[in-house]
Amino acid sequence: MSVVWTQVALAGLWGGLVALERKAFLQAMMSRPLVAATVMGALLDDVASGLAIGMLLELFFLGTANLGAALPENDTLAATGTSAAAATLSAATGAGSTPAIWSLAVLLFIGLGRVGRKGDRLLEGYTARLARVALASAEAGNITRAMRQNLWGMWPHFAVYGTLTALCALLGFFIEPLLQALPPVVVRGLAWAWPAMASVAAAIAAQGSHARRAPLYAGLGAAVVTASVVCVILLEGR
Repeated sequence: MSVVWTQVALAGLWGGLVALERKAFLQAMMSRPLVAATVMGALLDDVASGLAIGMLLELFFLGTANLGAALPENDTLAATGTSAAAATLSAATGAGSTPAIWSLAVLLFIGLGRVGRKGDRLLEGYTARLARVALASAEAGNITRAMRQNLWGMWPHFAVYGTLTALCALLGFFIEPLLQALPPVVVRGLAWAWPAMASVAAAIAAQGSHARRAPLYAGLGAAVVTASVVCVILLEGR
C-alpha cells in the first residue's frame, strides 16, 4: 500500500472550498452532495465513485429538513468525505471502483453528517463573535478592518472541514488491506447492498417531499432505482 499524497491534498482542498461555499461564500449549490462528491471523484480520477455516492447521498439528504434553529446534518462533509475515501480505496485496490467499495465507504463514513453538525455548532459561536466585532468596526468607519475580520470568520470552516476530508482520503488507503481480507461472500454482499441503499435513499427523498401520494412515489422510486442499479451490476459482471 502506498499513499498518494497529492490525492489526499486535493481532497482536503476541495473539502475546504465547498465547506466555505456552503456557509459563507457564493452559495451556488456547489456544496450539494451530488456536485461535491462528483467533483471530488473527478479530482481523484474516479468519477464513477463520486457520481454514484453523490447521487445516493443527494437522495438521502433530500429527506432531511432544517427546522427552526435546529442545525441539519452536514451533508457536504458526508459527501466529500465518503467520496474521497471511496476514490482512494479504489485507487489502492488497483481494480477500479465497484459497488462493494461504494457500500463500504457509505457504511463507514455516512456518520460524517453528524460530525459536521457538531462542528457547525462549535464554529457558530466563533463566527458570531467575529461578526459582532466586524459590525462594530464597520459602524466605527473602519471598513478594511471589518472585511478582514469577516474573512477570518471564514477560514476555520476551510481548515476544519478540509482537514477532515483529507483524513477520510487518507483512511481510504488504510482500509484497502481490510477489504482484501474480507471473504468473497462478504464482498458480494456489499455489492448487493448498494441497490438496497439506493432504494432506501430514493424512498426517503420521495417521502420527504410531503406530496399527497408520497408513499406511492417512494415505492416507485425505490423500485426504479433498485432495478437500475441491479442492471448496472449485472452488466458490469459480464
